[in-house]
Amino acid sequence: MQAMPAASRGALPGRREVAAALEISAPAERIFARICEVESWPVWLPCVRRARLVAHDAPPAQGAEIAVRLDGDAGEELYEVDGFIAHHRLSLVGAYSVRRRIEFRIERKTSSSKVHVRFVYPSYHGIVGGWLDAVRRRRQLADALQRGLVLLKGLVEAEIAD
Repeated sequence: MQAMPAASRGALPGRREVAAALEISAPAERIFARICEVESWPVWLPCVRRARLVAHDAPPAQGAEIAVRLDGDAGEELYEVDGFIAHHRLSLVGAYSVRRRIEFRIERKTSSSKVHVRFVYPSYHGIVGGWLDAVRRRRQLADALQRGLVLLKGLVEAEIAD
C-alpha cells in the first residue's frame, strides 16, 4: 500500500492530490457495496467525520449528491457523483469547486481486488501555503487514506469469513 502526493506526478498548480491503493482478498462487488454505503465512510475512512446521501431514498448513482464533512473542516461540502461504473468506480466532484475530488476505483483480479482511493483538493497561498500543505495536511491525509484502506480490508474480509 502506498500513498503518493501528486506533486511528484505533475499536479496542476494550486491543486494537491493524495492517493493510496491496497489489495483486498474479496470480490469487487463486495468491496464496492461497502464503498457505496456512504453513511459508513467515517467507520473506515478516518479523514471523514460525516458523510450522507442528500437524497436518502436511492443508492449512489450518476448525478447523486453526497454531503461530506472532512476532518478539520468547519462544515459539510457538497459533492456530486460524476463517475459511476457499478462494481468498479465511484467518482465525486465538488459541487461548488471542481478542484475538489474524491475517487474510489476497484481493479478486479483473479482471487482479489485492488482498491484505489484518491483525494484532490485546492491549495492556496502560493509557495508558503504549498509548503505548509506538504508538511501538514497532505501527510495527515496520506496517513488517513492508508489506515482507511486497511480498515476497509478488515471489514470486508471479516464479512467474507462469517
